[in-house]
Amino acid sequence: MPSQIKTTDASGRSGTIDRGDGVELAFAARGGRPPAVVFFPGFSSDMTGTKATFLDSLCAERGQAFLRFDYSGHGASGGRFDAGTISRWRDDALAVIDAVLPEGPLLFVGSSMGGWIALLAALARAERLAALIGIAAAPDFTEDLMWESLTFQERARLRQEGSIQVPNPYGPPTPVTRALIEDGRHCRVLTRGPLPIHVPVRLLHGQQDREVPWELSLRTAAAIGGGDVHVTLVKDGDHRLSRPEDLALLRRTLAALLEEDGA
Repeated sequence: MPSQIKTTDASGRSGTIDRGDGVELAFAARGGRPPAVVFFPGFSSDMTGTKATFLDSLCAERGQAFLRFDYSGHGASGGRFDAGTISRWRDDALAVIDAVLPEGPLLFVGSSMGGWIALLAALARAERLAALIGIAAAPDFTEDLMWESLTFQERARLRQEGSIQVPNPYGPPTPVTRALIEDGRHCRVLTRGPLPIHVPVRLLHGQQDREVPWELSLRTAAAIGGGDVHVTLVKDGDHRLSRPEDLALLRRTLAALLEEDGA
């Protein structure tokens, strides 16, 4: 079990938790009315990104409870990035949520890989889930996008060496491990049949996304068992959906869900 929260500022809004093995997970949170909005960052991203800080400011304006965090090996958290897997990062997210927000309804917002992690967390905490927003959500990407894009030679090297470097359009090459790929196969959600998620789900996706095809949001919508699922396609939007007009869409989407929830 994670140890007691360690705060790192006078207000207690940010800090770390020990996930139970000495690796500390960083978070930033603010109190407010329910449901608490929880942001799940993407692969090799962190809680200081544009969408995370935008949501923090938006929730502050509304007096809404909010939590953002870094997975192990990301941002301000401890651990090695190349030791991470989808199930490990899911468990990191759940550890932070359970420690910082031990009760009350939750509204998950997941970006890219964070959309996949948010779906897995939603299945694990279904009794607390109020709604879910995916932004260029990328469930099952380790298999359907990452593995499928590798050449025969790259797959052979990955099997033999355990890790390879792949290009990253936003920074230095990213290590991809055999453990990440193999673990991802056990965490797939689009091959399970209807996902038992019966709360409002909103999926936002740019049609100029070069990393995660927008069609994946349609597949995700079809895989969710509940009926209140909407997909919004942004014709000129890219993967990040971080332009002012994209953030305005996110604002409207979140506000509508919070009003539906009685906030």
